[in-house]
Formats: sequence, C-alpha cells, structure tokens
Amino acid sequence: MKMDLSKVAPSGEEWQTSTLESCPPKDKWDDWVELDAKSWPKRVEKHYRIVPTICFNCEAGCGLISYVDKETGEVRKFEGNPYHPGSRGRNCAKGPATLNQIQDPERILYPMRRVGKRGEGKFERSTWDEVISEIAPRIRKALKEDRRTEVMYHVGRPGADGYMDRVLQAWGVDGHNSHTNVCSGAARLGYSLWSGSDRPSPDHARAKFILLLSAHLETGHYFNPHAQRIMEAKMAGAKIAAVDVRLSNTASMSDYWLATHPGSEAALLLGFARVILEEGLEDQDYLRKWTNWKDWIRADFPNEEPSFARFMESLKTLVSEWTPERTAEECGIEASQVVAVGREIGNARGAFASHVWRNAASGNRGGWQVARCLQLVTVLTGSVGTPGGTFLHSDNKFVPAPFAKPPPQKVWNELLYPKEWPLSHHELSFLLPHLLMDGRGKLDTYFTRVYNPVWTNPDGCAWMEVLADESLVGCHVALTPTWSETALFADWVLPMGLASERHDIMSQETHAGKWIGFRQPVLRVAREAEGEKIEWTWEANPGEVWEEDEFWIALSWAIDEDGSLGIRQWFESPYRKGECVTTEEYYRWIFENSVPGLPEAAQAEGLTPMEYMRHHGVFEVEPDGSLSAHLKEVSEDQPGVEVDGKRLAGFHTPSRLLEIWSPTMKDWGVEQHSLPNYLQSHIHSSELDAAAGEMVLVPTFRIPTLIHTRSANSKWLAELSNTNPVWMNSDDAARIGVKSGDLLRVSTRIGHFVNKAWVTEGIRPGVVACSHHVGRWRIPDSEHGTNRWAAATVQVENPEPGVWKMHRMSDVAPFASNDPDSSRIWWTEGGVHQNLTFPVQPDPVSGMHCWHQKVKVSKGGPDDRYGDIQVNTKRSMEVFREWLAQTECEPTNGLRRPLHFARAVRPADSAYRL
Repeated sequence: MKMDLSKVAPSGEEWQTSTLESCPPKDKWDDWVELDAKSWPKRVEKHYRIVPTICFNCEAGCGLISYVDKETGEVRKFEGNPYHPGSRGRNCAKGPATLNQIQDPERILYPMRRVGKRGEGKFERSTWDEVISEIAPRIRKALKEDRRTEVMYHVGRPGADGYMDRVLQAWGVDGHNSHTNVCSGAARLGYSLWSGSDRPSPDHARAKFILLLSAHLETGHYFNPHAQRIMEAKMAGAKIAAVDVRLSNTASMSDYWLATHPGSEAALLLGFARVILEEGLEDQDYLRKWTNWKDWIRADFPNEEPSFARFMESLKTLVSEWTPERTAEECGIEASQVVAVGREIGNARGAFASHVWRNAASGNRGGWQVARCLQLVTVLTGSVGTPGGTFLHSDNKFVPAPFAKPPPQKVWNELLYPKEWPLSHHELSFLLPHLLMDGRGKLDTYFTRVYNPVWTNPDGCAWMEVLADESLVGCHVALTPTWSETALFADWVLPMGLASERHDIMSQETHAGKWIGFRQPVLRVAREAEGEKIEWTWEANPGEVWEEDEFWIALSWAIDEDGSLGIRQWFESPYRKGECVTTEEYYRWIFENSVPGLPEAAQAEGLTPMEYMRHHGVFEVEPDGSLSAHLKEVSEDQPGVEVDGKRLAGFHTPSRLLEIWSPTMKDWGVEQHSLPNYLQSHIHSSELDAAAGEMVLVPTFRIPTLIHTRSANSKWLAELSNTNPVWMNSDDAARIGVKSGDLLRVSTRIGHFVNKAWVTEGIRPGVVACSHHVGRWRIPDSEHGTNRWAAATVQVENPEPGVWKMHRMSDVAPFASNDPDSSRIWWTEGGVHQNLTFPVQPDPVSGMHCWHQKVKVSKGGPDDRYGDIQVNTKRSMEVFREWLAQTECEPTNGLRRPLHFARAVRPADSAYRL
C-alpha cells in the first residue's frame, strides 16, 4: 500500500509544522536540545543553556546568544540574538568569531609580571593578589601627594557606558584618555558646533536618499545594523550615493559613485547646497524656525534689523562659488553628477539620511568642516530628527545613571587637553609620547585597555621610545585578553575577559529608537543558574581571566584601605551598608531604578529587572520611530526655545537652535571659521609635487571582517582577510612600471614601508590606498607576542637614536597548539604595517590626527623586501612641532575650553578656568 506523504511523514506519524524561526524560542533557552551532528547516524541529544550577551568586535553592540554545553560547561557556538532591536538577530563575520577568541590557544590566562626589559617580551606568571597589592600603593601614594594628573587610564574601545567615569572621579584624577582623535574627533567638533551633539544617527530605513561618505555599507560605524536598514531603504525605492576614491562594495551597490579627490568633500557638499538653493528645494520654514539665522545676520549686519530675506541672500552668497562646474573642477568629477545628486538630496525633503564619521573628516586638515557642510545640507532639507532623516545620537542612545556618582575632579590634565587645542573633542591621545618628550609631564601609573598604541597610532616608534622610558612612564599596566605589540612594553599584563566573559551595559544609536544591551559572563551565568556560588568572575572564566568591573572595584577598595581617601564610599553596596559592592548589585540597581519601563516589563513576565536582563540580554527603551528629543515640550524652568507657540527642548547649543553661524568660533578667535566652509586639505593637489612622483595615500579604509588590532586572535577572520596590498590605478602603475604583485616603496615624511601593488581601475588616478588592520608582528625568541594566526616574525632594530628599522624574518606559518587548525594555516603574508611610518598631524582646530598622507611611491629597489619598514623619530618630532605651530585657537576669557562644550569625564567648572 502506497503511503500518502501529503498527510503523513515517512515515519507514519502526522506531519508537524511550525513557523520558520532563526533561533530557539526564548521559553526553551534554559534547556535547549539539539542532536549532535558529529554523532550521526546515532541520535545523540546535546543539552544547552542559551545565555545572551553583547558582541564586542566593533562598537555597534550587536546581540549574541551563546550555547553553553551543559555536559562540558563550555560555549559551543554564538549566534545572533533575534530580540536585539539594533541587530535583530543578524551578525557580521565578527560576531560568531567570538568563539575563536575565547578558544584562542595563545590567549593570556593568568596575570603576568615583566622580568626583562620593557619590550623584550619576558614575563612570569603572577597572581591577582600580587597585582592588587603592588598597584594599589602606587596610586594611593600619588593621590596622597596630590599628583592627580599622573594616573592615567587609556582606553581604545570602551564597550561600556559610564563605568570608568565613576572610577576615575572616585579617585579624583583627571586621567581618562581615549582613541577618539585617531577616530572621529574632527567630525565630532563639526557636529557639536551645529547641535551640541557630537554624533549623528541616520534613520536609514525610512530615508528617500542616502549619502555615504565612505564605504559605510560594508565597514562603517555600526555597519551591521546600518547595512540592514540601508538595504531595506534601497529595496523600498531609496537611492544611494557613495563618495569614495575606491570602487568599494558600497559604491558598487549605489546609484551614484563619486570618486572625488581626497579632501575635496566639503566643496562637494557646498556644491550640493548650491544646487538645492538655486532650484528652490530648501525647507525655508524649517530654516526659519530651527536655525540661529538672526545671530548670523546681526553679526554681519549690526546696523539693521535681521530679516529672513537677508539671511537667504547671505546663505546663497555663502555657497555662490560652488557652481557645478567649479565643484567638479575641485573634486575631479563631472558637473552633471553634482547637479544630479544635489537635486536628489533636495527632492528627499525631510528624508535625507547621511553622516560622516571617519573617512573624509578624519583624513584631512580641516576635516571638521566636512561634518559642518554635510549638516548644512541636512538642515537645508529639513531632515534633522525627522522620519528618514538624520537624528542626533542623543536621540537614540540611552545611558542610565548608576547608584552613586562621585563629584567631578577638580584638576585639569594638559597631557589630555593641551591649551593649544581648546576646541578638541576628546583627548589628544595620539600626541601623548610627543607631549611627554616635550617635557609637559610624566605618568606614575598608566593603564592601557583594549588599546594598542604602538600599532594603532601614527608614529608608533615614538610610543616604543616613551613606553620603554621608566622616567616618563613609571608603571605600565596592560589590561588585555591577548598579547600585542604594546603589551610587550608593560610591567603588568592582566588578562581581561572577551565579549562573553564580563559585564557591561551598552547602548548605541543604531536606528531611530533606544535600547540598552547587557553584556554578561556567560559561563558564570550558566553555572550560577545551576546553583553554583561564584564570588569573582575569574573563577568561572578560563584560567584566571578577570573582568574589568570587578578589577576596578577590588583595586579601588585596596587603594583606600581605611576609607580615609573618600574612595570606598563610592564602592559600597547600595544594598549592604559598609560592604563592597558586587557587579551583580551594581547592575541590579541600575535595572531596578534607571531604565524606564524595565521594571514593569520584568514584572509582566514574573521576573525581577535583573532576571529579565540576564534572560533577554537587551531592553527596548523607546521603539523605532520615536520622536526626536528636540521636539519634546519642556516647562518654563527648563532650558528650551519657543517654536510655534510651544516651549520645546531644542538643541544642546547656547541658543538651543541649530547654529549655522557659530558664536563659539567667533569667541575663541577663529571667526573666519564661524560658518560651514571649505578648507583645503594638507593633501590638496596644490600641496603635491606631481613631477616628483608625489601622490595621496588613503590609509583609512577598513575591511569588514577585521577588528582594528583585535582580529589576530580569531583564526576564521585571519583566514578571511590577511593581506593589504596597495591599491593603484593602472595609469599610475604604468608610469611607475609595476604590475600587481610587484613591490612598491611608499615613502612618507618620516620613513617608508614596502608592500605589494594591486593594480586596478577601481581607484581614482593619483591616489593609492592601503587598508587598516593587518601587518601585525611578533619578535623572535619570545614566548609571548601577537597571535600567530596573523603575525609575522620581525627583527626590530634601533641602530642609533631616533632610527628604527623592521625586517621580516619569517612569514605567517603553521604552528603547534591545542587547536589542530593551527597546523593548517595556508596563508603567509599577513600584510604590512603602515602607521609606523606616519608622522602625527594634529588638525590646527579640532586636534584630530589627519590620516591622509602625502607620499612618494616608487618601484621596490633591489634591497627592498616585503614588509620592510624604516622610521626616523627625530624627524617625526620636527613634524609634530610644525603642526603644533599651525594651531589657531587659544584659551580666552580665562577659560581652557568653552564651558558648554562636553568633555570626556568632565571636571568641575573650576578646572576649566586657567
């Protein structure tokens, strides 16, 4: 008898159907059962506890769920958390690669103390008790002697919101340093001058037109959440323009590709603005209500009553130079492209989404004006905080308050914010060695966390010189999961947890809503769910890998051993008077008291707020499509602005309006920059000697599968991306006489590097480009060093003061470990590091390092070898002083910085005064 398979399965049972899901249902996360694929054909069940956490392999904070094997107690895999409002269950390659990182055979498992010279790579195992007992007295002594600028915490990727602010302010030090001025500091200044908010938040999903000033679709900030929404908009009919010297994947998916000359982007944006104004596409009602146009007209025409007609006339005059033809000439594109894209932007009225983060703003002198000019275009179209427009980051990011906040510190550290850059957004971090060598101070105790300045920053050899000098850096403590080029110069190397091994809270402006995510140590959570008592997270992590939160609590408690310094009070439990707070209590209080709607949502599920976050990993504070904060009504006693008869919150500027004309720039001696305008870059064509073979090097483009300097501990990512050839147009290659694979010598002002050419029509002539991330190295005869999945072995030589040479001794190669895949490595190159050869180039106004380089590119010589690097740090100090002499702003009215300007770990107002 024939079986009717439309009604019954081959087993004879009725078909059972369910909706297709990408993830186990949440009610089964405590005991999820899967069949073990490796046991086929036997049906062997594997039981997992699914614990959510947050990815840490970029700043987007995408949701992850970990599968903890109940039999072995190990994490089996990571997938996307479908309940995360930002990432919505989807991850890029970097998310699942967290598994490689926690299983990395070369990871640091125990605290390590240096036993050789700094930089030699000689360490011995220590204990956490020894770490605390030796570091705490140093800091205690510095605080008692009022040396509150000699303790510094230098972080690359924080991965948390607000935690370290509490710690440093509890200590009373001005010691927070970051990486922002090698990242996004220029754009932050430009946006802040407009709105008081230093980052934008595009509502890509609802946009009608999207302008991408980079390869943002594949590699930009928050690129996974953004890429999803950009493609949703495209599928719904939105058009996209990409401004990129390369034919990137983003450009290939765009309706318009504008390969402008690097540094001309502000001119392009002013050209768009002129098209919008000439064709009457601007939103005059929005301009009238929401810009400080009256302030501009009063400043320019003090003897007449401000009129909107005069403002419109002045606005058109501002952009009058930038005809399509003039814009095309400056940018090196077609005039028709300027008109077409400008018209598209204008027609998107209210639904124009864009932002600039790094790229043009970070590459060029005057890059902060790129952000101002982009915001001008956004404002002209009335697209600030509108559906499909561009919100402020403060509209879509949520940072909850902790249970107690120490008062702001009363000191100002000029190693962080030198007087020459009063308008910088974030610290002049990349100048730290130059400022120390310039005699501006010293450090007693220096913490680096998720930060590898020897490799990441320009002029890394200057960092090696300073970190090796114990008279300038008394004690260097590297908090890191892995060995790095910088960790070799530390006195203590302390293993800290990866994404699934520590606590943090994160919220990012991924879309037009608000969420808060909870990163948690999944093995600890799983073991505690089984009834096990765990005091410290390192007891549950591999080896003795700790987490930063608990480390800072323990260290702070030890610094103030008897409570006399006033530090302990900030680390006392809000639930157990006089006792040390735990991480559980710290986050429990936040979830119970500082996240609107969370207690109610938890109660509806019969959970406490802490249980809710442990189980869900994320909470949506405001849904997608929420109202922009500047439109919210406020009372008379609150800061605000009158619009259409209502008192609204407005923007975080002195006028509470969008400041097209900046009184701040006028007050601080740079009135010539009070309006959005075009500033010629340091790599403008007029600065290049084409006859001598000078070209522009664009070194900032990123690879979507890599993580700055944190990819080397992932075998999957290293296998995907392991070279960074120099992109070169075929015309330039013919002129130099090279083909793909040939060696090139790329010479900067302070040295050179040797890499391979990749000849392509997909880059603008006259420009070369080399990607970030790769070119990692380790030194010979050292047990410790950068992971061998990605690092070549090199000989580093310092034959005379100021002269550094690096030669490759061996390629990336298979090695023996407890991971059999380490014997299967097939890739060899590993890329070439370029940042060592870059001088520091601090922008005269924003302080941002201007990444683009004026270089000479030649065919490799007979003595050149792949990976060769040479640098002269004496020359790099000369270049530093050249750029220092270009600074334009000075402290004014007895202030170091405008009081209304935000500052990382803001000190007391009294510290702003000279």
